[in-house]
Amino acid sequence: MLKFDFERRSDLNYKVLCLGAHCDDIEIGCGGTILRLIEKYPNLIFYWVVFSSNVQREKEAYNSANKFLEKVQNKKILIQEFQDGFLPFLGSEVKQFFEQLKRDYNPDIIFTHYRHDLHQDHRLISDFTWNTFRNHLILEYEIPKYDGDLGNPNFFVHLNPENYQNKVKHILESFPSQNSKEWFTEETFLSLLRLRGMESNAPSKYAEGFYCRKVVF
Repeated sequence: MLKFDFERRSDLNYKVLCLGAHCDDIEIGCGGTILRLIEKYPNLIFYWVVFSSNVQREKEAYNSANKFLEKVQNKKILIQEFQDGFLPFLGSEVKQFFEQLKRDYNPDIIFTHYRHDLHQDHRLISDFTWNTFRNHLILEYEIPKYDGDLGNPNFFVHLNPENYQNKVKHILESFPSQNSKEWFTEETFLSLLRLRGMESNAPSKYAEGFYCRKVVF
């Protein structure tokens, strides 16, 4: 298994951009990886953007982001109010936001949605990510859902027990509005992490999978 790494110096100020269509997408898709990066690189700079929310979910999203980024000194959390499920029909406004984001922030790594995700909001955010940030390392994360659109990731991040346990704990505690959904369970989240851990031979048996279209070494 080939390995990829940032420069090994832990004092570098890498800039991370996290993009999620909905209030729990970033956490579900790459929460464990975020915790591992923070563990390894204490001087990370985070820009965390959620595109759709309502009053209740906005509070949950801020609470969750602050839990995941608790140890990060330099961070910006933006929760937008685009209508859930309608992002493709609001493309002009979303595109304008991306253009402003490009002027404000030049990240070293970007986490965004998988290009073949069957949720229309997710696909739009993925498309605009690539359209806007053309010379960046972009990792596309996956979200389990009813549509059954999970694919074959080609980039894996091995998680230690603290990483994956805290990821699931933070998600379940932070989003009580989602607890009535039958898929929003510890079992669902751990099952996918376990599957990706098996595929990548993770020492802890748990990992997150990503899709990396372009990488330059």
